[in-house]
Amino acid sequence: MHLTTEIAAWAAQDTRLLLSVLIALIAIVVLISFLKIAPFLSILLGTFIAGMGAGLPLEEIASAFSKGAGSILGETGLIIALGAMLGALMADSGAADKIVTTLLRYAKGRAIPWMMALVALVVGLPLFFEVGLVMMAPIIFVMARRSQQPILRVAIPALAGMTTLHALLPPHPGPLIAVSALHADLGTTMLLGFVVAIPAVILAGPLYGIWLAPRMPIGEPEQIGALFKGQQAAELQPGFVPSLVTILLPVVLMLGRTVARIWVTPKTTLFEMLNFFGEPIIALTVTVLFAVIVLGWSRGVSRTDVGAILRKALPPIAGLLLTIGAGGGLKQALVTAGISDTIIKVASSTHVSLILLAWLIAVALRQATGSATVATTATAGIVAPLAAGLSGTHNSLMALSIGAGSVFFCHVNDAGFWMVKEYFGLDLKQTFATWSVIQTIVSVVGLGMTLLLWGVLT
Repeated sequence: MHLTTEIAAWAAQDTRLLLSVLIALIAIVVLISFLKIAPFLSILLGTFIAGMGAGLPLEEIASAFSKGAGSILGETGLIIALGAMLGALMADSGAADKIVTTLLRYAKGRAIPWMMALVALVVGLPLFFEVGLVMMAPIIFVMARRSQQPILRVAIPALAGMTTLHALLPPHPGPLIAVSALHADLGTTMLLGFVVAIPAVILAGPLYGIWLAPRMPIGEPEQIGALFKGQQAAELQPGFVPSLVTILLPVVLMLGRTVARIWVTPKTTLFEMLNFFGEPIIALTVTVLFAVIVLGWSRGVSRTDVGAILRKALPPIAGLLLTIGAGGGLKQALVTAGISDTIIKVASSTHVSLILLAWLIAVALRQATGSATVATTATAGIVAPLAAGLSGTHNSLMALSIGAGSVFFCHVNDAGFWMVKEYFGLDLKQTFATWSVIQTIVSVVGLGMTLLLWGVLT
């Protein structure tokens, strides 16, 4: 009798928490869309609604919000700031124009979305999504402007390419953790990951972008767009090689870190160097300094002018930084309230196939926590004991299924959601129609491909 009472109490608490989260998310949408309250303040208010509904003390809600906001600003915020500086240098010097001019020799008109998806796959392979976006932003804006294409037609393929790799392929942290937890083979997971990623990128990127762009026409956002407008005539632009080296430098540095962690002996000088320079913040800092010298000083741009370019890059992203910080605060408050445990209990009670169960748990955790890495890590830990008897190939497919589930319909507690919204000047409805749908297509196609491969390779 006592046990039955405890179970009923736990069920009531889980229901209360889920309802609180739902009410809070609706409140955030209403505050931003209908009352036109600034996103930062709307998310802050929504966090307190969720926390109080879940029964958290006000002090604990405030503490969790501060911790989450500080954590994401300490990582993603610095990356965005450095990326904005680099983007301003590339645009002002004409380096972005030079890269776009070269790309336009090989892709025109209908081929441009496909070219952007390919470029995003190359740039995004070793980079976190946030780093990839700040690196690709100047190329996206200049390409749309120069080719006279709708910005969504250019941007969506790039976003799809980067988010698909982030979800499915090592060396991104979520897939690496899943591979480790499930004892899957890294090479097999990467090979199957490419097989799964290709149709996901095609459907969520060029095809969806081509379909959506004429149905949802948007202009170039004023502030961010101005940041990426080149100031140099064609004859004064840097060469293609230094321009390309600048954008690929962080890619190489971060890929070096991955190589070190897989193949280099730990605690050796080579390992420490590759690991240090491959840290995202270090890699971007080195790249900004490289751009200051190669795109600025060496071309005769004065120290005063280079400093002015770096400073002008920061004001346009102030609102974005506050908004993604608030998203991190909301995520942490929900985690503190126990949303992850509630989702796990609900998902684990379903009676479905193992690979579908893994996807569903990852979907639910991503909806609750706003973090693909958290969703992947937690799900891999949950299903690992159940997958103990599977073959290496099937463990790899399990890892891919979890990665696919971790990006399903991301929304207001996701830092990437707010980055896409602010970078491209979208309203909430437009952001759902772009970012949330892109990730949902990637997630569903990823599940479908893993199920297909599971049957074929059995």
